[in-house]
Amino acid sequence: MNSARLLTLAGLALATALPLASGAAARQLDPAKPEDALEISKRAQCGEADGKPAVYHWAGNVYSRVDGEPDRLLFKAEGMNIRQCTAITDPKQGQGWRLVSREILLYLDPKTGEVVRNWKNPWTGETVTVLQVANDPVNQRPSFVTNADGTPFSLPSLRRAGRHFVMPLEAPLFYNNPLAGGYQDYVGGKYHAMEIFDFAFDADEMLDTRNPTAYPLVSWVRISDWLPWMKMSGRQGQLVFNAVGNKLKSFDELPAVMKTEIATNYPAWTAPPPLDDKRPNETSWTVFKKWADQQKPASGAHP
Repeated sequence: MNSARLLTLAGLALATALPLASGAAARQLDPAKPEDALEISKRAQCGEADGKPAVYHWAGNVYSRVDGEPDRLLFKAEGMNIRQCTAITDPKQGQGWRLVSREILLYLDPKTGEVVRNWKNPWTGETVTVLQVANDPVNQRPSFVTNADGTPFSLPSLRRAGRHFVMPLEAPLFYNNPLAGGYQDYVGGKYHAMEIFDFAFDADEMLDTRNPTAYPLVSWVRISDWLPWMKMSGRQGQLVFNAVGNKLKSFDELPAVMKTEIATNYPAWTAPPPLDDKRPNETSWTVFKKWADQQKPASGAHP
């Protein structure tokens, strides 16, 4: 998820309940009220209280899409994001919350389900090193009861569907590619992608503040350029990611392949970043750039 995916869920207007004030009576949240909409958003994203971690998991497929040829299933995918939230206040925007997280996406062999370490590119014939997604941090901009433009916080795409609420959220991405030079406005090379998150959650669970949190389902679709480690050298085509998942009750509910990979190679991902984390966000492209720079031979040429 550049994810943000889930997660990353980058800059999304969803998350877990702001804690009830001491002695406050349980009540039904009203999505039409800015304060309650903010609490609904925090309930969906975070844990039961400030500083209590929450874990999202999703799984699906990664396809190629190239003009003139059938789509190919390249990988299975397993993803996770571990996060926590904290309540904050702003003198102008009022009460709010901030989310900090880190995430992993593993590329798996479609037949064996094993993590792919090296991959033979079917278009170039070259065998390349696979970089799993391990982005740290993937933090979210704060959300407040009053937006920066003075309008009240709302969940405009939230709608009732029987006993559920559903919420589609699109994140169009278009910015300077960190692997390109400083002239992208003139010659192109922008990073261009879209991430689509569709949340669904039980209305009774979400709106009743006697429930300390909620456990949404989520679908995630990502349409993006080729991954840089694929070494496609500008070939026409795109990747399509399609996955579904949910917020888990605990880290232990993650599938074995994910827990094994984290224990072996990503031990920091058993916990979210600290609540006061101020680091810039990482993406698959910024992480790849650091890796590629480390692989440079003495001559300075890229591998």
